[in-house]
Amino acid sequence: MVLEIGQVAPDFTCEATNGKTMKLSDFRGKNVVLYFYPKDMTPGCTTQACDFRDYHKNFDEVNAVILGVSPDPIDRHHKFIEKHGLPFSLLSDENHEIAEAYGVWKLKKNFGKEYMGIERSTFVIDKEGVLVKEWRKVKVKEHVVEALEYVKNNLK
Repeated sequence: MVLEIGQVAPDFTCEATNGKTMKLSDFRGKNVVLYFYPKDMTPGCTTQACDFRDYHKNFDEVNAVILGVSPDPIDRHHKFIEKHGLPFSLLSDENHEIAEAYGVWKLKKNFGKEYMGIERSTFVIDKEGVLVKEWRKVKVKEHVVEALEYVKNNLK
């Protein structure tokens, strides 16, 4: 399945750091910024998570929920949240089902080795559950500001 702007975003059910099983559809009525990142505690992922942390109140003001997704287990997510004071839920996608549904589980190359992993990506889903914006192959610097500006300027 190819994910396209304007279609209903793929729903999912997974374990979240708030101690609950979470579904995307639980957030109908709110805008959702769903960001996929490769691994907790790595430099780029830490910078990205801390940027979302620093702008969390700004996203709240525009009725947007931030959800981070990686293949890390829930206990590692808890350590990541505690270490960096993250005020939003992280979702554990150990079987990469969510990543596959959003087309971000990709063949990657690093130092000549090939492996499957997350392509850093962000999706904005509106209050009705429709995918309205996506960024793939995200560069961390200034990305959170770009996502916030999109939500502010395009969603109510």
